[in-house]
Amino acid sequence: MINKQQQPMFRFLLIMTIAAVVGLQTWMILFNNFAVEIAGLNGNHIGLLQSIREIPGFLALLAIYIMLVIREHRLAAMSILLLGLGTMIAGFFPTLSGLICTTLIMSFGFHYYETCNQSLTLQYFDKTTTPLVLGRLRSLGAAANILAAALLFTLGFFLDYKATYLVMGSLVMAAGIWALFQDPTHTEIIPQHRKMIFRRRYLLYYFLTFMAGARRQIFIAFSVLLLVKVFHFSLREVAILFVLNNVINYFLSPMIGRAINHFGERRILTIEYAGLVLVFLIYAFTQSKTVVIAMYILDHILFNFAMAIRTYFQKVADPQDIAPSMAMGFTINHIAAVVLPVLGGLAWMIDHRIPFIAGAAMSLVSLVAVQWIPDFRNTTHTPRH
Repeated sequence: MINKQQQPMFRFLLIMTIAAVVGLQTWMILFNNFAVEIAGLNGNHIGLLQSIREIPGFLALLAIYIMLVIREHRLAAMSILLLGLGTMIAGFFPTLSGLICTTLIMSFGFHYYETCNQSLTLQYFDKTTTPLVLGRLRSLGAAANILAAALLFTLGFFLDYKATYLVMGSLVMAAGIWALFQDPTHTEIIPQHRKMIFRRRYLLYYFLTFMAGARRQIFIAFSVLLLVKVFHFSLREVAILFVLNNVINYFLSPMIGRAINHFGERRILTIEYAGLVLVFLIYAFTQSKTVVIAMYILDHILFNFAMAIRTYFQKVADPQDIAPSMAMGFTINHIAAVVLPVLGGLAWMIDHRIPFIAGAAMSLVSLVAVQWIPDFRNTTHTPRH
């Protein structure tokens, strides 16, 4: 699957991705309970913080200009350091203003790493290998999630929130320090444009990326909040659910990568969005704790199908457009992400079902849009349109 020349980059991305996953999942698992139990925040505060968390993603386009002076893999390592720092200090500031500051630090690190990660993956691996690499990275990321959730579950017996954030953030920072001393690059890749790129033939990619950002925010901002606020899940129950999700995704993610090669992006994304219409409607109306657990697991599985948006772009893009287009895509992805949690938080205060009904409607629109993706399975060259 991966040749000798690609191994250093795969190893670099693997360790950095695991560190990013550990940092993000620490924030996600602890955040809702920390915000509700310690900081005393409510639904509209949670929505505000989720929107603020997405501002660095909205500013991901600036990564193009940072890469004029910092090499892309160095920026990735520095981003992981920032993610670790934001995670380390989160427990020391249990107020709305404190959480705004630590969330921004953590988020700049995570989003700038993800911009570099997506760009480096599409640059260093070919069109057939990329879905397999993405699936493998997601699988090993799921294994890291299991470890992180198990560690958080264990630490919960001995440490308070402050110490737990400190321990987990230190682990992430250690990975970032390691990465600063690595150079996984080689000279045979196509040089990237170092300017903003916006092309008409990428419009479908931009639209799907925008809609994926909106869908992702409903999952991140309101599905866990539904578990905590409506179904009264404890911190340990949320951690156990994270473990279960990631055990499943450890095995399924490589299969999804292979399925993209076999069935094509259009079919994979059709399954994702058809499933999401069902998931969001059930979120809105179920009163069963068992059913909401099942939907949360299915939601998490379908989240992995979105890697097909990136592999679709790789097949239609000019190779030198990848780095700036990934930054552009991240910014587009986060346009909805900056606004939606605030609006969703306000809607939640009226009726908690409203954000999920909106999610079902957006998923239906995306389901229609993905039918415009060409079928690449039987082509021998990359189409340009």
